[in-house]
Amino acid sequence: MAEKFSDQERAKSKKVGALRALWPFMRPYRGLVALALGALVLTACVSLVLPLAVRRVVDGFETSAAALLDEYFMAALAIAGLLAVGTGLRYYFVTRLGERVVADIRKAVFDRVIGMSPTFYEKIMTGEVLSRITTDTTLIQSVIGSSVSIALRNLLILTGGLVLLFITSIKLTAMVLLIVPLVIVPIIVLGRRLRVLSRENQDWIAQSSGSASETLTAVQTVQAFTHESMSRRAFSDVTEKSFDAARRRIFTRAIMTVIVIALVFFGIVGVLWMGARDVRADLMSVGELVQFVIYAVMVAGGVAALSEIWGELQRAAGATERLVELLSVTDTVNDPAAPKALPLPVKGAITFDDVSFHYPARPGTAALDGVNLKVEPGETVALVGPSGAGKTTIIQLILRFYDPDSGTIRLDGMDLRDLARDAFRAHVALVPQDPVIFAASARENIRFGRPGASDADVEQAARAAAAHDFLTALPDGYDTYVGERGVMLSGGQKQRIAIARAILRDAPVLLLDEATSALDAESERAVQSAVETLARGRTTLIVAHRLATVKKADRIVVFESGRIVATGTHDALVAEDGLYARLARLQFTDGIAAE
Repeated sequence: MAEKFSDQERAKSKKVGALRALWPFMRPYRGLVALALGALVLTACVSLVLPLAVRRVVDGFETSAAALLDEYFMAALAIAGLLAVGTGLRYYFVTRLGERVVADIRKAVFDRVIGMSPTFYEKIMTGEVLSRITTDTTLIQSVIGSSVSIALRNLLILTGGLVLLFITSIKLTAMVLLIVPLVIVPIIVLGRRLRVLSRENQDWIAQSSGSASETLTAVQTVQAFTHESMSRRAFSDVTEKSFDAARRRIFTRAIMTVIVIALVFFGIVGVLWMGARDVRADLMSVGELVQFVIYAVMVAGGVAALSEIWGELQRAAGATERLVELLSVTDTVNDPAAPKALPLPVKGAITFDDVSFHYPARPGTAALDGVNLKVEPGETVALVGPSGAGKTTIIQLILRFYDPDSGTIRLDGMDLRDLARDAFRAHVALVPQDPVIFAASARENIRFGRPGASDADVEQAARAAAAHDFLTALPDGYDTYVGERGVMLSGGQKQRIAIARAILRDAPVLLLDEATSALDAESERAVQSAVETLARGRTTLIVAHRLATVKKADRIVVFESGRIVATGTHDALVAEDGLYARLARLQFTDGIAAE
């Protein structure tokens, strides 16, 4: 299940300063940032100049010089035109910057999580990861591409407007400043509450995505067990909690907006009333009052906009925290700082030297306990034993999905921990117990084993895996779209495509984890023949419950409770009358599968 977020974890949400973590993504585009800031400053300055032009126009009505009045109007038009151009440039540069930075963040997060070991995915749902990549980055895009720009522009207008208010009328400005503390207090107090609610809202949205992803991925199982009603209730519950958090966030932000705007405009009306009295007393001109009113409205608008944007920044800060968590999460399996080179050509000698291992989710149970195993280059070794004996764990450790708690695993004499994971995995082909089929054509699914393979190579691998006949019978042959997770294929067909993929990879080390478990007897014989051909000259490890699959192996290794309890050929192990003999009797005498 997904990692649950406690109230304490949500309360740890940082302040807007968390947005500083976005700077490394913006740094490469400093030129674009500079252009955006330049356009922003230009529009702010032009906005501040505009009331001066309006004042000249208003006071110009009292002059008899028509030419001077015309000049005032032309100047006002020029300023308005400059404002329009500057605003367009600001929008272009800022929006482009937001799109570029968010694209980089999405790539960085995906690059990080695609390389994480299975331990990471034991603690978090893939749906939640996807929510962070999509929903959270959309919030950040909104902030970088809009909110920050608007906030900075309003901050400049607020600062410049206050200065020009002082120049216009010190007395009226002093009264305006009395309102500022009344406005700032609710912004700070309610802003803290808003930050926590924003983080909580995003967490519930992510959990909702994770729940939906898990259920839809297993939709056939859900329907087969008539679990739809419970699934609907579970999803509805999480979604309602997300809505409830959103409702509280929206209510808090609405209250903050009402308080701020009410205080600001009540103050402005009071100041205007005093200004009107000064005009009547000839203490200031009508143009000066109009100028003051415009600046006061601009300052008030700036404060109101900042209070509203503050809420957006709070939400983006929470989203940034969640993305930074993914980018900074520590993995239990990492490549060395200076990886050694694997000697080429790879021979495929595999050695387990006193290896012990516990799965992170089951620390009290040893999956492997002091295992010593040596597989010679080109040897075919079968791993057998009851379920949970440690057979598949051997496969996972060879691929370095996990590191052993103690002991060493070597490939051609080199410790896997000294090698870059992609460097040695390139020489390994895997057929997993649960074959993975991608939402693409059958041809592309096989070509996944070797992306540069030709169509002829793909078809040759399919023939070797006894897949060619059923693939050519599909509506579009090899180019038939097989659906998400291969829903259009049977279990046996999916397994044969996975085997064809491994054959196409043509790697010196071949790992087969229950590779024929979903095949009928006829297909199994065909695939066994293909596997035998493929295994020649390759180091092959076969994990199987069905002992008929492994009788022809060079050596059979019997596991029980994480230990190797016997090693030998089929005949020799049957003669010992141990665990292997019991398993063999169950299958061959009683006809009962050991699975």
